[in-house]
Amino acid sequence: MPFVDATSALDTGSWPLLVLDLVGVFAFALSGGLAAVRKSFDVVGVLVLAAAAGLGGGILRDVLIGAVPPVGISDWRLLTAATVAGLLTFFFHPRVSRIQRLVLVLDAVGLGLFAVAGTLKALDLGTTAHTAVIVGVLTGVGGGAIRDLLAGEPPRVLAHRELYAIPAALGAAVIAATWSAGVAHPAITWGCVVLIVGVRLLALHRGWQAPAPRPPLS
Repeated sequence: MPFVDATSALDTGSWPLLVLDLVGVFAFALSGGLAAVRKSFDVVGVLVLAAAAGLGGGILRDVLIGAVPPVGISDWRLLTAATVAGLLTFFFHPRVSRIQRLVLVLDAVGLGLFAVAGTLKALDLGTTAHTAVIVGVLTGVGGGAIRDLLAGEPPRVLAHRELYAIPAALGAAVIAATWSAGVAHPAITWGCVVLIVGVRLLALHRGWQAPAPRPPLS
């Protein structure tokens, strides 16, 4: 398939993909660092939550599909991006908190990139389509879930009705379907990234929420 996913880009020198991957890790790590600051964690706690949020999804993906050692702990550039984000939130968290909207945008970009790249990496290693979709979604949302659990909070992807996992699943499903149909084109890949990012940002702007069960009758 004529696509180099975000993780293989780290080894092939594909700079656009490398930059996007680093931006995604950095954005997720900022959210982890901010969560630790809100909990009044020390510097170690801030760095751990930043790393968990920024690298957790990719590590979970690689463990699930047997791509070990996970790139999240074997590539110094990803580790550096997560560490820098953690230190920035520790020392400059009031300023970082003011750019929360930008962090949300970067988080959406990271969600789209990681969900698609995770799906493609699973497919490339020979998994079934439905397995690849699950792996792709976990790649996108896994870091945030680990961050919330370490912070002692229910994962936002489960406890909140924000459209987060649904956009990731939508994009991952399109990638898996086109792969299974033998349709391979970079435009489809990047179109799915844009689809995930667009739905996520539109949901934030419009206040769209995932369906919830009706409250019990009194």
